[in-house]
Amino acid sequence: MKQKILIVDDERSIVTLLKFNIEKAGFQTDIAYDGREAIKKAMHEQFNLIVLDLMLPEMDGMEVCKYLRNNKIDTPILMLTAKDEEFDKVLGLELGADDYLTKPFSPKEVIARIKAILRRTNKQVPYQNSSIKIGELTVYPERYEAEKGNKVIAFTRKEFELLIYLLNNKGKVISRDQLLSGVWDYDFVGDTRIVDVHISHLREKIEPNTRRPVYIKTIRGLGYKLEEPIDENTIY
Repeated sequence: MKQKILIVDDERSIVTLLKFNIEKAGFQTDIAYDGREAIKKAMHEQFNLIVLDLMLPEMDGMEVCKYLRNNKIDTPILMLTAKDEEFDKVLGLELGADDYLTKPFSPKEVIARIKAILRRTNKQVPYQNSSIKIGELTVYPERYEAEKGNKVIAFTRKEFELLIYLLNNKGKVISRDQLLSGVWDYDFVGDTRIVDVHISHLREKIEPNTRRPVYIKTIRGLGYKLEEPIDENTIY
């Protein structure tokens, strides 16, 4: 069965262009012309990916993205925008978008991004065990969750992919560029702040004290390292 993609844009010419090229690449498509229609379809139908414009009537793309993620709709989102501001880019990814493409764009680039996102999301989590223990944290790869004590911690998909990547490289110093390549699958030239934002979110969820992280350490000038926390009773 063909994978199905929801195209959300109020510009008819853009919708026509996207629909033609996405279907030509072998996908099925559906269309929404405003934010509320997009939410309604995404909540009640099954899509493999959403191509979501930032500037929409009713609700903008940021609001749509935030609403879907808050309601546990984890469909991958490729956000489109006519703006080229780093703040918008980081905020969109921070709210749960998987990728970001600035207009004007080539149809080939859109298809390449769609395939890259689907390739990432279809990857099997490398751990075969049902859970991974590190410090007081127990990570459940299949559930995209972790537990700390009796508290369940929920993650966005990108936060969880970042956590798993760090777990796969436990004890190693990983540069921001390596994280961009390994977790986002291609380079955001000069946009390593995206990594810092997601690391900050992870720390807020797993660290006992974000000012003194014990799991995800910052290695100044190099990057980040995930390590087994040291028992505080042994710290001098």
